[in-house]
Amino acid sequence: MAGCLSEAVLRRLPRYYRYLSELEADHIMQISSKELAQRMSLTASQIRQDINCCGGEGRQGFGYSVPQLRSHIGNVLGIQTQQNMIIIGAGNIGSAVALSDSFRTSNFNTVAIFDNDPQKIGKKIGTLTVLDYMNLDEFLRHQPVHIAVLAVPFASGQAVVDRLHDLGVTAYWNFVPADLCIPGDSTIVSVHLEEGLQILSYKIKENNQYL
Repeated sequence: MAGCLSEAVLRRLPRYYRYLSELEADHIMQISSKELAQRMSLTASQIRQDINCCGGEGRQGFGYSVPQLRSHIGNVLGIQTQQNMIIIGAGNIGSAVALSDSFRTSNFNTVAIFDNDPQKIGKKIGTLTVLDYMNLDEFLRHQPVHIAVLAVPFASGQAVVDRLHDLGVTAYWNFVPADLCIPGDSTIVSVHLEEGLQILSYKIKENNQYL
């Protein structure tokens, strides 16, 4: 059932996981769909539909076991198993990803960061040393990698994806401001920062919030 999630449900699952993790940290071990809906600004019906869709179960009069549901959603998302990430590009965005402490708690382990700028190669970013992009092939021969973070300039994005795919990396978290072409056996999630700001600008304008 969880293998055919709609895009809308899939995009909500990480939010469920986050809220359930916070509840568990606060020692709240059970919750009803109504209570969870109030916390998340959703409807109880939406909560039940989403959880049923991904194969989760509740009990009448009891609601949901917070630890069990959090664990189940984690399994659906595939984050119960550690996934290794590399970052291509040691600029501002790549460095910010490398310095984030939050990914490791969700089993995303950043194992290396690469760049082709001689002034950046060899520098430390947190616990990582920037490696030479020219040596990517050799690194991937010895280190399994599941996800590549793309934080390179616009003009380099497609060539980087093509090279990564040839080396066996097929999942990309893309910060390049471009719609990159990927082979059919690959998957990509793009984060276009400027587009997000443009949407926010529209909402400000529509709400007459300009000063």
